[in-house]
Amino acid sequence: MPVPWTNVYGLARTLLALGTLGTLAFSGTGTLFRPVATQGDYPICAGPMRASVFCLAPGDSLTATRWLCVLVLLAVASGWRPRWTALPHAWVSFSVFSGIAIADGGDQVTVVLSSLLALTALGDPRRWHWQQLPEGAAQRRRRAVLVGATGLVLVRIQMSFLYFQACVAKLPHAEWADGTAMWYWGHSLAFGAPGPLRPLIDPVLASPWGVALLTWAPLMIEIGLAASLLLAQRWRWRLFVAGVLFHLSIAVMVGLWSFALAMIGGLVVLCFPLGSHLHVTVPEAVRGLLRRGTAVPEPPTTVDSGAKLPTGAEYERATPRPASPASPGPSAPVG
Repeated sequence: MPVPWTNVYGLARTLLALGTLGTLAFSGTGTLFRPVATQGDYPICAGPMRASVFCLAPGDSLTATRWLCVLVLLAVASGWRPRWTALPHAWVSFSVFSGIAIADGGDQVTVVLSSLLALTALGDPRRWHWQQLPEGAAQRRRRAVLVGATGLVLVRIQMSFLYFQACVAKLPHAEWADGTAMWYWGHSLAFGAPGPLRPLIDPVLASPWGVALLTWAPLMIEIGLAASLLLAQRWRWRLFVAGVLFHLSIAVMVGLWSFALAMIGGLVVLCFPLGSHLHVTVPEAVRGLLRRGTAVPEPPTTVDSGAKLPTGAEYERATPRPASPASPGPSAPVG
């Protein structure tokens, strides 16, 4: 079974946290919490929504609570102590989706994915979720490995069904079937392209082939991502690139950046192989900071197969001993 604690799932957590963080940091308290017609004043503290952090806070401290949530999300996005930040991340995600007046689909996706990724993060022994776990360090945590891998598999299944539903739900509508849906979205005053992009988008919308391509391309990408678990890895890489470009284009056109970050975070788990690790060159200063204070032991160094290893007595004489039992030796850093 692949070890789930890699920087790939860490990247997914970071993207999810950044999406919610942007909503809280760049939206005023009066915008997030306001009366909504037929629903009442937000936050609505009824039923399960009473568990929201905004319902537990006094009514005059919503701004302070909002910035406290921003600090929690900053810790999650940095990758610090995944096992400590897993449940707070899921709680803040739930609080934002259920407690603000401008929640969108990205906030709902974040609630589901952060809750499932908590199964993985709660067993993560690393100080930062960017670190590479030493070889053999997971052998003592087999149950945690099983639970963590299960969380990632559930995320992949969730994302597959999400894209399947997103594609199939559009098909009964005539505008999506005949290739004209994006003409209406492109000319919408609420969701149309922003002014600077109009010179680029309007000629495409004026072309029948351009409109058809903009309408049917998302359907093909969505159904491809829905079936990605059944495809070879080389096709998953291509679908991952297509999905990232698709969601970034939605963010630029419509402004739904939190939705784009949430979906790209889910794409990372869906399309990358389980247990894979991104190899990124890290400066030595940052590498020293990441391995400082970690409790994960360093893997044994390799030796020349032809070298003569010392006997037990020779090793005892050659190994320096501490001055007293009360002064333990330094812990080995992570390589």
